[in-house]
Amino acid sequence: MIADSVTEHSAEAIDSLCSRFAAAQERFTDAYAGARKKVIAGAKYTDATIRENPYQSLAIALGVGLLVGVLLGRRSK
Repeated sequence: MIADSVTEHSAEAIDSLCSRFAAAQERFTDAYAGARKKVIAGAKYTDATIRENPYQSLAIALGVGLLVGVLLGRRSK
């Protein structure tokens, strides 16, 4: 009698966990799809901007690289 009760409660708990996992997996899939769309849109925008302004983009990249190099150089001393 006790074994039947434990088995019944275990089955209910497992069913509950499975349904919660399926719901969480669906939410994660939706969030991943949304994030992926945003990343792709950002990459396309960045690509278009760099192609329109190649010299300005190169100057910005050089400046950021120089700044990071100076900051890392100061840190190592």
